[in-house]
Amino acid sequence: MQLQRISAVAAPSAAAIAGTSIVFEGPAGGFSRGQIAWATLASLAAAAILLIHAGLEIDIWTWGSAACLVGTAAILAVARGHLKPPARYARFARDCATYYAIFAGISLVGAVTSYPIAALTHGYADAALARIDAAFGFDWLAWYKTVAAHPILQVCGGACYESIYLTPAILLGWFAFKGQRLEAHRFLASFWLAAVLTLALFALMPAVGPLSYLWHRPIAYMPISEVWQMDLLPNLRDHAIREIDLGKLRGLVSAPSFHAAAGVLYIRAAWRARVLRWPLVGLAGAMLLATPVEGTHYLADMIIGAAVALAAMAIADRLLAGQSADLAPSPATAA
Repeated sequence: MQLQRISAVAAPSAAAIAGTSIVFEGPAGGFSRGQIAWATLASLAAAAILLIHAGLEIDIWTWGSAACLVGTAAILAVARGHLKPPARYARFARDCATYYAIFAGISLVGAVTSYPIAALTHGYADAALARIDAAFGFDWLAWYKTVAAHPILQVCGGACYESIYLTPAILLGWFAFKGQRLEAHRFLASFWLAAVLTLALFALMPAVGPLSYLWHRPIAYMPISEVWQMDLLPNLRDHAIREIDLGKLRGLVSAPSFHAAAGVLYIRAAWRARVLRWPLVGLAGAMLLATPVEGTHYLADMIIGAAVALAAMAIADRLLAGQSADLAPSPATAA
């Protein structure tokens, strides 16, 4: 039953990502359908193995899970041409749906995979992370108290923190509109690699976050990310939680901060989209400023997250450069 439930969710996700990747082939550059399909299957296989090993299963009989599956089917229908927009918008709609499907797939599989990884961890890294903050002279409690005392900072910080979903939607829509397939691939590959690296490092440094670790009074202001780690990590480790509702996924990763990694990725991608450069760079910068409090992250979390992003971008660039070299005609062929 467990493997059946996992497969019931994994199969539509695989179809959405691998099936829509056909539009990635062609002279515009980027990765082939086969390469994306293999990366997709590897990610899903790793998630399934971890879920089974941790004794967890995905409950597909919930409204949240059903909504994910319906959304996947709708995006796939547009990407594969089953739902046809007006002809003048066909390429844009197809490419946009494909990019959104892959981004959503990476996000969903990454969030789900964080649960079995959390269940298999031991101990907490908060003491070490707090010491790193102290070495840098960063006072998380002062930041928190400032935000807690100013409602306008809470509203603005919350909106900026949630822009982690808005910025990539704008970027991927822009790349689809401009036909910049290579830049879309660069961004999506970097995002996927950053997610993989983040989850790998999370296994080595689970933490409950500074709000739970440093604040020992009644909570003056509850950030968007709340204090889920304090409850979920012990329950997952003790196998008190057996099923995952896709509609109620919570952020479990403190270090590295994926918001920090995403912010760096967004700034880099926005810099390559000249018309959007300054508005999106500003929005990503605001998201990073909001992350310590709204994401309940140590500064150390963010430093590690930024390093993850830099590594992911370097690997993605190297992969794309190799892809371009493989597609380039040899001197003999050119002659």
